[in-house]
Order: sequence, then structure tokens, then C-alpha cells
Amino acid sequence: METKILGVITLAFLMTGVFAQENIEYKTETAVPYYSKDIMENNKYMQEMCVFDFYYPTNIKDFPTIVWFHGGGLTGGKRQIPEYLKERGFAVVGVGYRLSPNVKAVECIKDAAAATSWTFKNIEDYGGDTSLIFISGKSAGGYLTYMVGLDKKYLAAHDIDANQIAGLIPLSGHYYTFHGA
Repeated sequence: METKILGVITLAFLMTGVFAQENIEYKTETAVPYYSKDIMENNKYMQEMCVFDFYYPTNIKDFPTIVWFHGGGLTGGKRQIPEYLKERGFAVVGVGYRLSPNVKAVECIKDAAAATSWTFKNIEDYGGDTSLIFISGKSAGGYLTYMVGLDKKYLAAHDIDANQIAGLIPLSGHYYTFHGA
């Protein structure tokens, strides 16, 4: 299964002319908040959930980035950087987000958009290329990929045009969630 997933992602990067390089050094930062301190202040649940782990190359420039949303039906799971995405010449932003029943599904989407926005606004500071930001996830993460990439209002709330996304790579993403839930 992981080989098939890696094949899909590799194909997406080959189509953009990006190839993994040898001798790349990586750094990992954990629990990086993607909302401002003002928004997260006095909200312990947001402080715990609305963070990402960031795995990125340190000795190359203009690298692509995958914003990765975990699965779990919007009710479970946790942020991760899948092992099969490591050491491929690109950065991975493994996003955590609030879960139902603590929040409604629309808040999960808003969290995904906020994390994607953080990536667009900050990846160049780490050496990444904003024209090579891919959004991906598995199961519920695939659903969040669809919503962030195809419903432009979520990124527009952060002054980001969804058309700037280099590609959407949803893996086994469900295509419908009742937003009232």
C-alpha cells in the first residue's frame, strides 16, 4: 500500500520536473502552531491540536512541499509525517487539526486552510518554493485536501488563492461530510 501511495506522489513530482536528490540534510520541528497566539490564547484544545510537525531539507533551495493531513474520519488520528515521504527531496508539513465531536466538520476544514495558509506565507523562509506546494492526505485527510483545494472560500479567508496550489493528492478521501455534524 505504501509503495502505491509513494508511486502516486512520485508521479506528481515527476510531472513537475522535481526529482529527489542525494546528500540532502533534513531538520524536523515539532508542534509548530499555525494560528496566531491571539487566536489560540486561552484555548488549550486549539493549542494542543492546531499545530504541525515540519520536516524539511536544510541544504537545498526551492524545494517542493507537501501539506499532509492525517486520516481518522475527522474524529480520530493525529498529526504525522509518514515515513514513506521522508528523504525524497521535499518538505512535509504534518498537520494536526481539531476533531469531532469537539468541533463541527467545518472547523476541521478551517484548521486545514489555516495550516495551508501558514505554508504559503512561510515556506520561502525555509528555502521552499511557493509554486510547488502540494496538498495531500489519506481518508479524512483526503477530504480536507479536496475542501481546501476545491472550495476556494477557505483559503480566500487567509488571502490565498487556491489556484496557487501545485496539486491535490487525496488518498482514499471520502468526498462528503455533513457539515452540520
